[in-house]
Amino acid sequence: MKTKSSIINFKKLCFPILVLLLCFNFFSCAEQLNEVETSTNTSEETGDIFESKIDLTSKKIGYCSPSLNAPYYQALWNSIKTTTEKNGMQFLSADGQGDINKQIAAVEDLITKGVDALLLNPKDPDALVGVTKIAKAAGIPVFIIDSSISPEAEFVTTIQSNNLANGELAGEWLAKKFGSKPMNIALLSGNAGNPVGRTRKQGLLQGITEEQLRTQGKINLNVKTQAYTEWSYAGGLQAMEDILVAHPDVNVVITESDVCVLGAIKAIAQAGKTDDILIVAGADGQKEAIKYIMETDFYGCTAMNSPVQIGKNAVQYAIEYMNGKTDFDKKSYTAPLLITKENAAKYYNPNAIF
Repeated sequence: MKTKSSIINFKKLCFPILVLLLCFNFFSCAEQLNEVETSTNTSEETGDIFESKIDLTSKKIGYCSPSLNAPYYQALWNSIKTTTEKNGMQFLSADGQGDINKQIAAVEDLITKGVDALLLNPKDPDALVGVTKIAKAAGIPVFIIDSSISPEAEFVTTIQSNNLANGELAGEWLAKKFGSKPMNIALLSGNAGNPVGRTRKQGLLQGITEEQLRTQGKINLNVKTQAYTEWSYAGGLQAMEDILVAHPDVNVVITESDVCVLGAIKAIAQAGKTDDILIVAGADGQKEAIKYIMETDFYGCTAMNSPVQIGKNAVQYAIEYMNGKTDFDKKSYTAPLLITKENAAKYYNPNAIF
């Protein structure tokens, strides 16, 4: 049986170890954010200055990303940071490191630091509901960006690209391209249950079927298979290798994101099928995808999901809220835009982060 003094001595021994561990974790996160700051010092667009009736110099904007291990997330982080600082405010950020528990802890830390607005890109639509309620109790408005969150959460608005409309534009383009020619479709998705991916997929399929009904009076939608890529190059490569073995007659690949299919291109090329398969993306406008659209015929189109514009809009809405605006729509979208060979050069920036 432990005595009271032995318990106290044990606590005295463990406390400095715990402090060291916490410091190591803090500096590890800070090092990751500093690496992003260095890597994002490119010719990317600078932030805009927005009108404000109040002095913003004492205000703090907090942003929590689900991860920084992707160009899109890095570009979004950079846009928010640049726009925040250009408007005279302090930027505080945290990285969820791809782990939902770490993201929850990171958001809680931003709340304790007393940010004046919290910008949150949730990894999971349900798991972050609790921290939004904590933020509201602390008087901190929450703005959901890029992804979605459960309606039960406490937030001002969601700021994202118009995933449904973008998907519809891409699907309509594909249906026009094929006309009455049969399509054997493989669908490359991000991960199961993701609300943004689901909306993009819905848009793609709606765009195809609506155009077919309009021009042919019937629907010929043959989706041979769906595969999950976990929003990664490696995942897309593995998924496409498996698809080409199981479904060698696939002649169309539709995808929820450029990143899902960029790895798949390697598998398609290795199989000698770049002349036989057409790729259509429902979202992103990643620079590598735009380059393929410009230079090849197998990457047909993608739709714009600009992390730069989403970041600017998020900071703008936070400033408007600080100035007293409360009548925000629950969803705020950037304008839908389809990128094809005809306009790709206009949107291609080889020096962009994303």
